[in-house]
Amino acid sequence: MNDSRVKVTVYSRPGCHLCDEALDQIKVIAREGAVSGIEVIDIEGDDDLIRRYLERIPVVMVDGEVVSELVFDPATLRTRLGSA
Repeated sequence: MNDSRVKVTVYSRPGCHLCDEALDQIKVIAREGAVSGIEVIDIEGDDDLIRRYLERIPVVMVDGEVVSELVFDPATLRTRLGSA
């Protein structure tokens, strides 16, 4: 059986309202069936992650590829999931 669903990774931090909004929308998209799971990575406490992502969060990735940053675009994620 070939499972074409993919895991979505979100780089985030507590108190980030843009991150919360993105996660809410990603959960809606996940219920449509193309997402196998959502991994939320808290950048707090990791200096490297803070340097890489702080000014860009929420950063949404599929298979290691950035599909959205700062302002989440659900259409872009849906397009990427459709091609996965």
